[in-house]
Amino acid sequence: MTALAQQNDTPSGELQRIIQPGATLQKVSGQFKFTEGPAVDKDGTVFFTDQPNDKIWKYDTEGKLSVFMDKAGRSNGMYFDKKGNLVTCADQNNELWSITPDKTVTVLMTDFKGKKLNGPNDLWIEPNGGIFFTDPYYQRDYWTRQSPEIDGQKVYYLPVGQKEPIVVDADLKQPNGIIGTPDGKFLYVADIKDNKTYKYQIGAGGKLTNRQLYVSQGSDGMTLDNLGNLYITGKGVTVYDPAGKKLGNIPVPAGWVGNICFSGKDRRTLFITASEGIYTLPMQVTGVN
Repeated sequence: MTALAQQNDTPSGELQRIIQPGATLQKVSGQFKFTEGPAVDKDGTVFFTDQPNDKIWKYDTEGKLSVFMDKAGRSNGMYFDKKGNLVTCADQNNELWSITPDKTVTVLMTDFKGKKLNGPNDLWIEPNGGIFFTDPYYQRDYWTRQSPEIDGQKVYYLPVGQKEPIVVDADLKQPNGIIGTPDGKFLYVADIKDNKTYKYQIGAGGKLTNRQLYVSQGSDGMTLDNLGNLYITGKGVTVYDPAGKKLGNIPVPAGWVGNICFSGKDRRTLFITASEGIYTLPMQVTGVN
């Protein structure tokens, strides 16, 4: 019996086709306060955050768990660039950071037209190096401010080498999860407050066009596999095919699933950050960057 069946929510045959036969959801650890932002490096090692404790952890391909960085700017969503730097949404001062493998920090962005951003939450780096990120407002107990400096909660794009981002969609209630296709042609953004996920075409300079409702479900974090299936998080992990058809839900025994990525040397292990814990699930599909 799989862990999925033990949760009394056996997924559909379509979902079972992308999970390794007989695979069991494994809890790796439950020692954290709230896990988020998993990102995988070129070797398949996952880096993730425990934001309330202000740490970035790593989980390597041999199953070893260790602290990568303490005092990490309250990093939330993260993604690796092509140079192997870990780019993070550093929520403490509402910045974007780039962290080298030897932990040297470069602040990529500090404000928008002289005002603090709400709190960069999740990001995706397109093939040419431009950064798309979401900027919802979630009041933090470590901030001195009690209200946003900017009107609205938007999606931004930071061009390569620039210090100030560009607004690419201002018509969302509370954007959160974000991921793009490996060819750089399409972007998915979840409006978690409106319980919707949209798909856009990406144009030159990060311009987004042809916004379409992909599914009527919001998400905290997202990832894609090599078949173009989209994985969204919240109550467990829900998987949709490229046309927006629901393949099923992978139940996770945690109050909330924050984010997700594919890990391991072959990128065939689903790595799930869920409240106080982290989980893995062997898959038949491969994650994409």
